[in-house]
Amino acid sequence: MRQERIVQGWRRIFAALILGVIAGAVNSFAEPLAYSFFQPSATPTITSTITLTPTISVTPSITLSPTITDTPSESETPTITPTPHIPLAIEGQFTGTLTPPAEAVFSALEFSNIGLDGLNRAIEPTETFTNPVGSMYAAFSYNGLADGIQWTALWYRQNELVSFETKPWDGGTGGYGYSEWHPKAEEWLPGEYQVQIFLGFDWYQVDFFTVIGNPPPPTPTFTQTPSQTPAPTRTPTPTPTPTPTLTPSQTPVPSTTPTPTLIPGTEQPTITPIPTITRRPPATPITPSPTITRNPTATPVTPTITFTRWPTETPTPQP
Repeated sequence: MRQERIVQGWRRIFAALILGVIAGAVNSFAEPLAYSFFQPSATPTITSTITLTPTISVTPSITLSPTITDTPSESETPTITPTPHIPLAIEGQFTGTLTPPAEAVFSALEFSNIGLDGLNRAIEPTETFTNPVGSMYAAFSYNGLADGIQWTALWYRQNELVSFETKPWDGGTGGYGYSEWHPKAEEWLPGEYQVQIFLGFDWYQVDFFTVIGNPPPPTPTFTQTPSQTPAPTRTPTPTPTPTPTLTPSQTPVPSTTPTPTLIPGTEQPTITPIPTITRRPPATPITPSPTITRNPTATPVTPTITFTRWPTETPTPQP
């Protein structure tokens, strides 16, 4: 049975191969062979025509009124950047030569708030600084200069002059130089800064740097407040108590001389009447003017009392 199945399988495989060869031959040679016996008739080719379908055009029912375009009242006209120049107040401080050499030249400025190396070159230069900044250095190289030429560096914040230096040049013909500014920490306001370099009145170089961030608050300065001197308290001057006026004691009246005994045959002597004692009026106390002193001392005024002596009795002469 196995051999029979194998024989049947091979037969089917060969049959399939023969049918495939016949099908390929028919596909390739049957139509040309048939056209050799039967003349083919021309078959009209139908060309399809495209029919345009009309589209509906939308007619606007409402016509939009044109809107009014706002015209700015002020047109921003770019401002003309003024050429750097030296203020008149700084020109008055010039003491050097004002005509620079024709070959004088400066390089671009490099800014650093770290410092300078031994050749006056900026350490880690940059153009943007964050508060707190501290000191700022603008370093440059130069060539073709001569000593004695008036050299000026102007430092601006926006358009405000914040620092400057001007003096006769003393750095020789070529090398590295710098300008520096050491403001207080609170003076580093955010914004754009620029440094301008001049020889005489001629401008040679300008460069910019930017500071960002708010500056630290100013350090409070402790001012010693002087202690308040107490105003002297005016001590009321005690009114001196007037010293009581001493009333002079009454002078004792001398006893009356006894009347002599009348002797008959003699005349009675005439007795002179005793004069009346006139007393001196009491002295008026002198009130001293108060003196504004811290501890006034009342000086009592002792009035001087004058006593009137008793008059001596004048003897009557005998007849």
